[in-house]
Amino acid sequence: MKLVSEFTKGAKNINSLALAYMGDAVFEVYVRRRLLERGMTKPNSLQHKAAQYVSAKAQCYIARSFLERNILTEEEVDVLKRGRNAKSATVRKNTDVQTYRYSTAFEALIGFLYLSSNFSRLDDLIEQSFALIEEEKEVAP
Repeated sequence: MKLVSEFTKGAKNINSLALAYMGDAVFEVYVRRRLLERGMTKPNSLQHKAAQYVSAKAQCYIARSFLERNILTEEEVDVLKRGRNAKSATVRKNTDVQTYRYSTAFEALIGFLYLSSNFSRLDDLIEQSFALIEEEKEVAP
């Protein structure tokens, strides 16, 4: 599969919930890789630590922090806002609507960067995401 294609060039035209679908998977892979690189191997432990990064609450915190710290480009802010405003048919049981929407916004941004083949920026924002979560939750690196 070619990573750069006509599809990649049109990533900003993809439905926000579809971007979030992709972003969820991409972020999960980055989190799992980070945990394995840090020597974690026990499935129970891996699942517990991963949840600290991929929870709706954590992703909401990341999205809001990105906005507050003005680290996103104008285009990235637009994608984030589109993702936040996307109307999902369901909301996770253990979170409120606003948290869920910001979580979806974060996932849409990650999906957008991945599908745009902007891997350098994707890596940068994911590293910043990890730093924010580890700082907020005092997660052992």
